[in-house]
Amino acid sequence: MKFNKKKINVVDIQTAKKSVFATGVGNAMEWFDFGLYSYLAVIISQNFFSAVQNDELKLVFTFATFAIAFLMRPVGGIIFGKIGDRLGRKVVLTTTIILMAFSTLLIGLLPTYDQIGIWAPILLLIARIIQGFSTGGEYAGAMVYIAESSPDNKRNILGSGLEIGTLTGYILASLVASLLFIVLSDEQMASWGWRLPFLLGLPLGLVGMYLRKSLEESPIFENELSNNEGQEQEEESFLSILKNHKKDIIVCFVAVAFFNVTNYMLLSYMPSYLDEIIGLSSTVGTVLITLVMIIMVPLTLLFGRLSDKIGNKTVFLIGLGGLTLLSAFAFYLVNLNGLVFVSIGILILGVLLATYEGSIPGSLPTMFYTDIRYRTLSVTFNVSVSIFGGTTPLVSTWLVHQTGNNLAPGWYLTIVSIIGFLVILFLFKSTSGKSLKGSYPTVATKSDYKEAVENPEDALWWKEEEEENKPV
Repeated sequence: MKFNKKKINVVDIQTAKKSVFATGVGNAMEWFDFGLYSYLAVIISQNFFSAVQNDELKLVFTFATFAIAFLMRPVGGIIFGKIGDRLGRKVVLTTTIILMAFSTLLIGLLPTYDQIGIWAPILLLIARIIQGFSTGGEYAGAMVYIAESSPDNKRNILGSGLEIGTLTGYILASLVASLLFIVLSDEQMASWGWRLPFLLGLPLGLVGMYLRKSLEESPIFENELSNNEGQEQEEESFLSILKNHKKDIIVCFVAVAFFNVTNYMLLSYMPSYLDEIIGLSSTVGTVLITLVMIIMVPLTLLFGRLSDKIGNKTVFLIGLGGLTLLSAFAFYLVNLNGLVFVSIGILILGVLLATYEGSIPGSLPTMFYTDIRYRTLSVTFNVSVSIFGGTTPLVSTWLVHQTGNNLAPGWYLTIVSIIGFLVILFLFKSTSGKSLKGSYPTVATKSDYKEAVENPEDALWWKEEEEENKPV
């Protein structure tokens, strides 16, 4: 096997950490808004769907608006993915954060149904569509950028920083919502208090844009451009990508599904579940979930480090096996309606979700080659999120409404986890510590550089896969 030492990517670990911080801030802003929408869903339903008489159906319509916006994510993924593979990762990440800031601010300024009638939910939907469109390029782009800027043996721990941004956004949203519930009366919250946190979208977006404009392009993408300089490259079509990379796309699609069903089940649906089904006050439910998220921050870092040490496949299976066995049990504990039991039930889901938070961001970009990485991951991720993640609150609410069984969301999560376990077990090979597909190793230390030079078979592991997939 030929091995060109000059093509080894050498990165500075401090620069990599700076990249994680800048992308994480944008992710925090995105999930700050998503968290607000979840925590304030009951109030939003009263303001924008007041024509609906049944309170449970108001909540269904609110989560339907939440879910419909996800249909724009694949569109954003296609457009921003093509731009990202052609012009670079940085330009997309700067654009998406501006769109997110604008749409978050817009929600805070919208008139209600009582003020302008049917136009209120329509404008709410438009704001959510803009958010969905921008998010279509945001999260996948952030994953790709971090993966391409990190040394191979620290890709998961640094990638987990993106999910620290997610948790930080949710924690900030819950703290702001909790503070408002404590300081303001129910009448004040319903009238104007709910708007205040959405107005924070603009300053948060400006800070994120400033940080991202100072970033350099990812070294692996720059190397791709350098290697192809002077050559006319024909862009591979989506149909060709589907045909040539179908196994990786299936694995990625399923991984995104089980990750996001769990994520939205706990962080988006659970606040309303505790309020509407269990009967806990909004303040108590918000505080409980916030405490669990705070516990998840160090756990996410722990599982990110563990993924680099023992392999991302092993960590995936730990999370999937745990959720297969304990999802319904966790909801059973929550339904016992004692504060201790509710806390333990939520904590079980949070700890197992942290296994994905620590391993998913650093793993998904490893499944695709550099020239198709952004758009393939972006489209696959967003189609899966749209079908499964964004609909989780709506499906969960519908299941409880239709079956009359409060444990139905837990059984839904169990089924998703079983499917994920089988796919990861039989179709996925651990990529921890290995170079990205189509790339030479990325290292940060002299010892790692020496090891990559001495073990070219390990460094260029994807060459074997190319041989396996070569047409006969």
